[in-house]
Amino acid sequence: MANVAKRQFDAVIVGAGGAGMRAALQLSEAGLKTAVLSKVFPTRSHTVAAQGGISASLGNVQEDKWEWHMYDTVKGSDWLGDQDAIEFMCKTAPEAVIELEHFGMPFDRVESGRIYQRPFGGHTANFGEKPVQRACAAADRTGHALLHTLYQRNVRANTQFFVEWMALDLIRDADGDVVGVTALEMETGEVYVLHAKAVLFATGGAGRIYAASTNAFINTGDGLGMCARAGIPLEDMEFWQFHPTGVAGAGVLITEGVRGEGGILLNANGERFMERYAPTLKDLAPRDFVSRCMALEVLEGRGAGKNKDHVLLKLDHLGPEVINHRLPSIREIAIKFAGVDPIKEPIPVIPTTHYQMGGIPTNYLGEVMVPKDGNPEVRVNGFYAAGECACASVHGANRLGTNSLLDLVVFGKSAGDSMIEFIKNERPTHKPLPENAADFSLARIARLENQTGGEEVNVVREAMQKTIQLRAGVFRNSENMALGVKEIAEVAERAKRTQIKDKSKVWNTARIEALELDNLIEVAVATMIAADARKESRGAHSHDDFEKRDDENWMKHSLFFNQERRLDYKPVHTKPLTVDYIPPKERTF
Repeated sequence: MANVAKRQFDAVIVGAGGAGMRAALQLSEAGLKTAVLSKVFPTRSHTVAAQGGISASLGNVQEDKWEWHMYDTVKGSDWLGDQDAIEFMCKTAPEAVIELEHFGMPFDRVESGRIYQRPFGGHTANFGEKPVQRACAAADRTGHALLHTLYQRNVRANTQFFVEWMALDLIRDADGDVVGVTALEMETGEVYVLHAKAVLFATGGAGRIYAASTNAFINTGDGLGMCARAGIPLEDMEFWQFHPTGVAGAGVLITEGVRGEGGILLNANGERFMERYAPTLKDLAPRDFVSRCMALEVLEGRGAGKNKDHVLLKLDHLGPEVINHRLPSIREIAIKFAGVDPIKEPIPVIPTTHYQMGGIPTNYLGEVMVPKDGNPEVRVNGFYAAGECACASVHGANRLGTNSLLDLVVFGKSAGDSMIEFIKNERPTHKPLPENAADFSLARIARLENQTGGEEVNVVREAMQKTIQLRAGVFRNSENMALGVKEIAEVAERAKRTQIKDKSKVWNTARIEALELDNLIEVAVATMIAADARKESRGAHSHDDFEKRDDENWMKHSLFFNQERRLDYKPVHTKPLTVDYIPPKERTF
């Protein structure tokens, strides 16, 4: 390892989206030497694409309580969410949002000068009685406002950013403790060892395992791939959220905020079909439910367009004033990607992969927890995760809209606090690096350098995306998923022999894409195997052969171990921190 440069920090954070930057802020302001690695400039992280809002029971527009928010989140999760983590998030939400406002985040305002809130899918007053205005919004660019605000605060706190660096692998010592990461500096092609007292993964989602996704091209599940290779299991990977409104044919996101402002979904007959499926919440039912209803309308022949393959999102009745003031980016997206002006005509939309509910298993303190010696949850020392890459699990089998931005700031801060405690009390000095810390990463890069007779990266990536899109979609069945398991195993074998033509060192994007595919394929295999095994319908996992939720056998989290390609399970946390358990019941809206 002598030829690999080393850098030392108190804390290393991988990913500079909302969760990574919120954690970095905690650490830097506590005076710890903090490095944040990002494949892109921090304000280009995918948090920037969040549109609709951040949830908090502020009650600025209508009466609201955190207990109602908690109930909605548990029900939204289809009772797979951990109720201690959900209570922690919903209870902390108002404080977290007010803190952002104090940081200078430019929220829209109501008449009184307080933060503007809009209705959003699945968010209700009085335990499901009627929709409530809970989504705190900055027009339809809330993620953009959040990310820029957090970046500015980090510049002020002297956080050290490593921009255009890609983390390669987790470094664990003989005790299984995490002591750093290996990383590639894209500009030079050099590999470094970053030695840390604590490491946080905030690497975001992996929506790019699907052919159609609202996710950016950088969302390649790097944190999950690194965990899988380091022997850390992935939790609940069968659960992927399909956002009801991606632009048909393009996949670009149209925020649920459109429906929050009063937009409605129509089929080819001009019927507001959601009234049939969800008489109370209508177009603002949770996402898994709305996506299935839309898919059914298309399957039953009521799709719009010449191929009858999508539905319509009507918002012209809101008037130019509301559209230009509250939904300016949506109008721009519709004109650019759908060729329609929503002030005059409806937008063609279709459910599109959007969010990963599963991820790296953590608790509400952001600590990574793995099974050991019969105990389902034992802490991995020095290792933390937050945001979409983590599974706390607050979202269970289906996330509610605007709970994602909340998840980032609440658990980013919580993980930051846990890391400060750990460094102060348990690891005041660096644990030594193992002798061979960089060998595994160097071997992976060497394989790419020397591979002959292999396949092009994009050919293998497309094969993976085609399989997942076909076999793990909105509706699933046993036969289809069994085929998917077989097919994805074949693609994973092909991924071991990917080949790149460009062997240069400086800014070699071909090498980066090959390394990203190594991560994507881990996520794809985990998704397919976990989905095939779950013999029930719950949240986003809709199984045609098992149409009911089966709490007796399946109210449990899946854990996928990459080495042996095996599944294990662990119980859902049914004990909230201070309030009563919310027992499961049928989800109707």
